[in-house]
Amino acid sequence: MTPQSRAALLLGTAQTLAWATSYYLPAVVAPAVVQDLQAEPALVYGAFSAALLLAGLAAPRVGRAIEGRGGRPVLMLSSLVIALGLALLGLLPGLWGWVTGWLVLGLGMSAGLYEAAFATLGVLFGRGARRPITVVTLFAGFASTIGWPLSTALLPLLGWRGTCLAYAVANLLIALPLYALLPRAATPAEAAGGPQAAEPPPPPLAWVRRSVLLLAMFFTLRSVISGALSVHLLSLLGGLGLSLGAAVAAAALQGPSQVGGRLLEFTAGRGAHPLVVARLGGVLLPLGALLLVLAGPLMAVPFVMLYGASNGILTISRGAVPLALFGPRGYPVLMGKLALPILVSQALAPTLAAPVVANWPAAHFLGAAGVLALVALGCLLAIRPIPAPEAVPARR
Repeated sequence: MTPQSRAALLLGTAQTLAWATSYYLPAVVAPAVVQDLQAEPALVYGAFSAALLLAGLAAPRVGRAIEGRGGRPVLMLSSLVIALGLALLGLLPGLWGWVTGWLVLGLGMSAGLYEAAFATLGVLFGRGARRPITVVTLFAGFASTIGWPLSTALLPLLGWRGTCLAYAVANLLIALPLYALLPRAATPAEAAGGPQAAEPPPPPLAWVRRSVLLLAMFFTLRSVISGALSVHLLSLLGGLGLSLGAAVAAAALQGPSQVGGRLLEFTAGRGAHPLVVARLGGVLLPLGALLLVLAGPLMAVPFVMLYGASNGILTISRGAVPLALFGPRGYPVLMGKLALPILVSQALAPTLAAPVVANWPAAHFLGAAGVLALVALGCLLAIRPIPAPEAVPARR
């Protein structure tokens, strides 16, 4: 097993657990919390939004920490913080305890989810990190597939508090040791094309600033869409005229489609530049929205599948495109800066979209999402190739 494969296996397993016990936890646990605490659902789910907002604000600091200390200690710390947050959820009483636990979990998610994992691989393997990034997302793509049924099974046995405490122990006994097995640094032979290899001259600063801005706009606009649809997709499919059973069946195809998109990147896209693959991922959602607007509910399933495949590809692109465009130097810091608007928009989008979903026809909302995705794609298409370094006149 190559060092890249070993690191991807360790990270992929730990990331699956981290996502399942943090980001995907409220979908199953929050309704039980609402019933047990007799709390307003908006306040219970709002704690999760606050955690995402805090994760976004902390992301640049996490990137700088990985740049300075490496990813291994940061990821190990994240498993401790996630375990602490879950323990607080299980032990502290009342709504204030739920909110406190989620604020701690926000810090853990900032240091322990995809951006931190991608940055760690970038530090270890430089430009050779693209394949490990894809493998990690293939593993963690099953986090909800594993986490939701497991939480559903544990709730009747342990209650929501006991489930949170069990997940805290799992992070300490599984994720923490896996992160501890990661290498502190890669040797030049291991990091093929990595930071130790000769890097081309830095591109012009103006090009870098413009490209980073366009990339941030693209991923932020797409996160606004995914943040809104992650909460409101079932309601929107019902608004198209689908029955509850049909809407659930259609929405369930999103997960497999995401994995399918990642497999497509892993196989057919391995020889293409990551920016080209990202543009392919960016065009799938507008295409699905167009089919839905033209043909109505008949295209609900193709829409969900194209949307899922688009998200799956772009999850990889969030790590692969910045690395390919700007190189490994400063990559963790850049990942932290890009994560800030992405996580903040994910935190705010569901709440801001709620009144629009309630008052607009579902087809209009999904059509608007397609237009917004098209605007985002325009940002990606506007990124130009790296300018060739200016020739230096030879001395006579």
